[in-house]
Amino acid sequence: MKEILNRLINQESISAEEAKKVLVNISNGVYNQSQIASFLTVYMMRSITTEELRGFRDALLELCIPVELDGYNTIDLCGTGGDGKNTFNISTLSSFVTAGAGVHVTKHGNYGVSSASGSSNVMEHLGIKFSNDIDFLKRSLDEAGICVLHAPLFHPAMKNVAPIRKELGVKTFFNMLGPMVNPAFPKNQMVGVFNLELLRLYGYLYQETDKNYAIVHALDGYDEISLTGKTKTITNTSETLFEAQDIGLDQIDASEIYGGTTVKEAAKIFKKIINGKGTEAQNNVVCANAGLAIATVKQISHKEGIEMAEESLKSGLAKSSLKKLIELSK
Repeated sequence: MKEILNRLINQESISAEEAKKVLVNISNGVYNQSQIASFLTVYMMRSITTEELRGFRDALLELCIPVELDGYNTIDLCGTGGDGKNTFNISTLSSFVTAGAGVHVTKHGNYGVSSASGSSNVMEHLGIKFSNDIDFLKRSLDEAGICVLHAPLFHPAMKNVAPIRKELGVKTFFNMLGPMVNPAFPKNQMVGVFNLELLRLYGYLYQETDKNYAIVHALDGYDEISLTGKTKTITNTSETLFEAQDIGLDQIDASEIYGGTTVKEAAKIFKKIINGKGTEAQNNVVCANAGLAIATVKQISHKEGIEMAEESLKSGLAKSSLKKLIELSK
């Protein structure tokens, strides 16, 4: 580790193979906490390369407990987090709206590290049980259209890193990895990233896969379609820059999608929106994101996807999906 740290501190990069080896060694308890913390910190001071990100991703996918859900043609809606915006749980709500629209979702998530409330925080607060039991996950998909893959249950390799990430309390390159290491290996993905550089990196890495994907970044810093300004999207077939009006919605103010500072506040907003009592701005942001996810799986236009998302939210199908998952958790 000393040699790697010296190289990284001297602004050199490491190969995909070396990056992979470091993470495997971390999972095997080869390094002490100070070395791991230093390694994480280096990447807060300099950019990560495509090779390094590829190596980290490959290590986590190799070390994870895989989930065999091939017959479901699922999608994961997951942001990197780390945008520092403290929005309400947009991608989690969008996941239930997507499930309500008849598209199976394997939602990968974790507790918030750099935000007030990660997807796992809010779902746990609502009474959803986290499990890695395959029968439970299949039943969740069959009956609720969605199953939740709480990252720590599938990535035991990361137990040596979790406490350090928590103590650091800022985004690390693990934020960048979260969406890439879904243990169900879904064939479809909608990913939000926190800056343009990462959008590029993700674009390169996803081109090498056989996934249907949509990678999004709002130019004013959000890791999702925020409708507060322009959004850049990279998919299998195109690269676009669009504004709210381009997809038939109104531009909104950042204050309208604020999510509060506690899990309790975040859960309150979550319940309000899923119960059909959200503001127009809140509903539109959720439907813009769910709409792109639906469009990615069904290979339809974003606008058509948004229409299906609005129907799912307004008709109560999204709420039924959540209700069913809470029932199954009891």
